[in-house]
Amino acid sequence: MRVIVGLGNPGTQYDWTPHNIGFLAIDAIAERAGIRVTRPESKSHVGLGKLAGQDVVLAKPQTFMNLSGGAVRMLLERYECGPEDLIVLSDEAMLPWGMLRIRERGSAGGHNGLNSIIGSLGTNEFIRIRLGVGPEHPLGDKADHVLGVMRKPEREIAAQMAVETAEAVEMILTEGVGQAMTRFNKRVESAEKDSE
Repeated sequence: MRVIVGLGNPGTQYDWTPHNIGFLAIDAIAERAGIRVTRPESKSHVGLGKLAGQDVVLAKPQTFMNLSGGAVRMLLERYECGPEDLIVLSDEAMLPWGMLRIRERGSAGGHNGLNSIIGSLGTNEFIRIRLGVGPEHPLGDKADHVLGVMRKPEREIAAQMAVETAEAVEMILTEGVGQAMTRFNKRVESAEKDSE
């Protein structure tokens, strides 16, 4: 069993904000696998099913980003999984739009959702996929950026990144995280040009 968690904020006002790209990625995985992520459980919306032949739990914590850790801990306990079974999908303002970064472990890098998960689990040893949402200009206020509504070009890139994240998760499940890192950890030049 693998627990795949997309980070975001509950509420329709956050639907198309960069901070909610983890939710968009879960939606893309759910569509690919024919899973409905609607059941309220462990302070999350949850869906169970199979992806790439493996049992998976897809989840969107409903605790708000900064408190994601409590929901993730509850999910792992509920499904008798450990951090080694967890894959977290989150936005990353330090990466340009269209770039994915897969890591097996690491710090929160200033991301409050990841920081909450690391604090709740007591470890940073879990796979995470960071989806680039960084602007081309220096950030004045990071919160304003990640909570602002995406423009149309950004929405198109976000939708494509969500699909690529679904492909990356499948590859992690079937071929391992190393193979997925080799394939997906690179710049997406065309996406960066589209956002100009």
